[in-house]
Amino acid sequence: MEIKFKDQLSLGVASAATQIEGGNCEHNWNDWYVKGNIKDHSDPARATDHYHLWKEDAELMALMKIKHYRMGIEWARICPEEGEADEEVIAHYREELQYLKEQGITVLLTIHHFTNPMWFEGKGAFTQKENIRYFLDFVKLVVNAFGDLVAEYITINEPNVYATNSYYFGEWPPGEKSLSRAVSVMSNLAVCHIEAYRMIHSIRESMGYQDTKVSFANHVRVFDPQNPGNPWHCICAKLLDWFFQGAVTEAISTGNFRWPLKRSRDISHGEYLDFIAINYYTRSTVSGFGDGVRQDAPKNDLGWEIYPEGLVRCTDHIYQLLKRPIYITENGTCDNQDAFRSKYIYEHLKVIRESNLPITRYYHWCFCDNFEWVEGESARFGLIHVNYETQKRTIKTSGRFYTGMIEENGISEELYREYVEPLKYHY
Repeated sequence: MEIKFKDQLSLGVASAATQIEGGNCEHNWNDWYVKGNIKDHSDPARATDHYHLWKEDAELMALMKIKHYRMGIEWARICPEEGEADEEVIAHYREELQYLKEQGITVLLTIHHFTNPMWFEGKGAFTQKENIRYFLDFVKLVVNAFGDLVAEYITINEPNVYATNSYYFGEWPPGEKSLSRAVSVMSNLAVCHIEAYRMIHSIRESMGYQDTKVSFANHVRVFDPQNPGNPWHCICAKLLDWFFQGAVTEAISTGNFRWPLKRSRDISHGEYLDFIAINYYTRSTVSGFGDGVRQDAPKNDLGWEIYPEGLVRCTDHIYQLLKRPIYITENGTCDNQDAFRSKYIYEHLKVIRESNLPITRYYHWCFCDNFEWVEGESARFGLIHVNYETQKRTIKTSGRFYTGMIEENGISEELYREYVEPLKYHY
């Protein structure tokens, strides 16, 4: 069971600003909480108080030998009002970025991760094409403010998840249920990425830097028919795959907008990724136009199927579209008792090792337990346990396993026997 990682593979961790920072920011997720839409009634203003405890968290990363950190920034904190920028907040983020750099930790900076300032939300957010300029103004501000400290950027996290959960299923703010709205949002976000891609390169090149790397974090999953012999199941699986991820992936990566997305005249065909960024968690088993889970499969504490092979299946498909180095920018599991997380990580890294794909980074989601959107504090994904009442951080067993893998650049027989072999999944 020993695994030696390929020389180019480095392990890191990921987080999102809203999920860890805390503070009563005027953004759409604070509004969603006020309206009573968080399942466990937890408040994003608490989260893990990372905005004040960032130095402790950075030192904990360094202690765990982590060298790569996917970090988010809070738009509503930097720009609390339209046309304003809080210089103290910018200085705060610069101090954090500088300290991470001093700790030997390279930052991959996420510009938008599901959260909008309420002034932007009030304008219709990404439902309106004319609002794209507000996002691009923010991108310009961010790169001018942090471009000397950060070379690698994620423009937008999971545009398909944002569009479908917020505007189709209505489970996220603003809670709309409109297929046409969801399509418009996905189309506009594709334009946002392409324009931001150009802008980030232009700004950093004007600063004299030639090492800029830009992508978007693409949430992908396998859509398999429940019964491969049933034509209806097969048709639904293909349609869901295309509507949820295929069309938006092609549009953002190459500028080729196809049904159901709406083409922008301003966008030409091209190549708009410097690396492929994959967020992968699970597989959907399809028997109609809805999400399903294979009954006899292992599952995490949210009921998601654990299907490691899907990571390579999805990533290979995208790699054939546009051949670029690959970062796994999120992969992890809800395991509230830390009962099988090490096994989950091991099995996903094993399929990466056995593939021929040029995967150079693996960012575990997430570094510490945090505010998990509508699940609130009830769903724990972290390598670090957080006591939300005291904000005490404790390295979990899976966190010690993660450090061991970094130190060994792989998984030895001893590491496997101690951390993986005794573990079992839920079924």
